[in-house]
Amino acid sequence: MKRLSSRKIAAITNCVLVLVLALIGTVCFLPAAESVSGVEDKVYYKGSSEDGVSLMFNVYWGTEEVRGILNVLDEYEAKATFFIGGSWADDNVDCLKEIAARGHEIASHGYFHRDHDKLDYNGNLQEIKTSVDFIRTAAGVTVTLFAPPSGAYSDDTVKAAESLGLRTVMWSRDTIDWRDKDAATCFSRATKNIGGGDLVLMHPMKHTLAALPKILTVYRENGLRAVTVSENLG
Repeated sequence: MKRLSSRKIAAITNCVLVLVLALIGTVCFLPAAESVSGVEDKVYYKGSSEDGVSLMFNVYWGTEEVRGILNVLDEYEAKATFFIGGSWADDNVDCLKEIAARGHEIASHGYFHRDHDKLDYNGNLQEIKTSVDFIRTAAGVTVTLFAPPSGAYSDDTVKAAESLGLRTVMWSRDTIDWRDKDAATCFSRATKNIGGGDLVLMHPMKHTLAALPKILTVYRENGLRAVTVSENLG
């Protein structure tokens, strides 16, 4: 059999190398089907209201601040959504009932503030369902929304929430008031370039309560209504 010359071998090798590189490049730019969550379209980061803004209070502490927040909301004829931690609700049933009585929305924030992305489906289901069941029993409220603590969730989290009839909610604006304990910073993050559909994450903190009247004043001056998350989502 006739041997190939070194020049021909080199040419063939180069052609094969080019094809391999082209194939690798093509694969790299294809959608990574296995890495796509598949549930992202079921997680809400923003509402659809043109003039509605939603204040989202995640509650695992701050009972006195919660009561103060309720008073300010009443004063400004504003509504909000309180994502309640079940372990807090268990110790503060009267405050939980007051939130509902004043016409605000109560949603689930889990029971023990766990990282839901580290729980399997059954773990997510138990953690969410326990909080939902307790809120229903204690306050007579049917929960329809769930916000994962620390914003940590997985496919199993969203599917478990959905199986309970809950929509999973994140946020479009985070005041980070739990870390940056400053009323002016909280005010700026809750109002700068604010627009309809925004979901503003907060916590019952003293400086957040102090900033709340100014925040609601800015919303009002810009023709925005403070509405529940469910109303905002539509």
